[in-house]
Amino acid sequence: MYTLGRKLRFSLFGRSHARCVGCILEGVPAGFPIDVGAIGEEMALRRPRPGIGTGRAEADGVEFVEGVVDGRAVGTPIIMEIANGDADGSGYLAFSRTPRPGHADLPALVKYGGFDIAGGGQFSGRLTAPIVAAGGIAKQMLAREGVRVAAFCRSVGGVEDRGERGLEDAMASRAYPTRACTAELDREFSDCISSAGEDGDSVGGVVECVIGGLPIGFGGIWFESLDAELAAAMFGIPACKGVEFGRGFALAGMRGSQSNDAYRFEGGRVVTETNNMGGILGGMADGAPVVFRTAFKPTPSIAKRQRTVDLDSLEDADVGIGGRHDPCVAPRAAAVAEAAAALVVADQMERGF
Repeated sequence: MYTLGRKLRFSLFGRSHARCVGCILEGVPAGFPIDVGAIGEEMALRRPRPGIGTGRAEADGVEFVEGVVDGRAVGTPIIMEIANGDADGSGYLAFSRTPRPGHADLPALVKYGGFDIAGGGQFSGRLTAPIVAAGGIAKQMLAREGVRVAAFCRSVGGVEDRGERGLEDAMASRAYPTRACTAELDREFSDCISSAGEDGDSVGGVVECVIGGLPIGFGGIWFESLDAELAAAMFGIPACKGVEFGRGFALAGMRGSQSNDAYRFEGGRVVTETNNMGGILGGMADGAPVVFRTAFKPTPSIAKRQRTVDLDSLEDADVGIGGRHDPCVAPRAAAVAEAAAALVVADQMERGF
């Protein structure tokens, strides 16, 4: 199993084409009410949409195997399973001989003897489904403390949202299949994804996540800092290749007089005039919304022919990938980024940070 968190401890298990994927969530207080319907709504946000997502159709119903009785946590580990019903691994067998560029195939085949390559095995994005389920519980824990987490697509391919966006905009993106903040951007993102798919190709995207309601000083320091643990969680999501907070890498080209977020009083409380730092200083919240962006690479499974090697003949080869794959993972990854962020923040909250 693969684990995130210390006190609110999330452990992931399963493979893409096994009977199920699932997770174990430890640390939910006994008696805590769990809104199962709300978790279903979170799962729906991760589900592929026609025209811009994979054709793999999974019901993604969450079965609470243990730890929840009559809608309340009983204090023991919560075990959730999500069935893999639409799993056909026959199309993947060839990739154990001709590994797909951009996938984990080659290092996994070398590292693990008898690696089950169907659907990418334990490296598949299919395993993000339990993250969303557990994140749904974490969000409910945070809501009791007035903390909200929401994400949206900041860019898809070469199409970028240049607007000033906040938590309410991110929440509004739930209404659009591409997780854009406006109907116009939703059409542009959709056209970009569809065009790449029709060309047998794929595009990447950037997901921006906003966390509101954290008090000044929330978080840890050094290796337990809020941004360090959030970044680690994001890099655990398949296809993530970069994370930045606030203005991120752009800060390197600024002067301190430009980058520093000045303070002032507003309504008797300290606020920042800007949010170049993304709401985190020294690993702790500074009172502004926490804002970070996660870059997701283009989906490596594409129909275009790509150069690879034949591990049996020890010769160069090429490969084209058919089957069911997302032309862009970013719209579905928005729900995963939200969930992973919620798990990190809820864990730090339980740890007294």
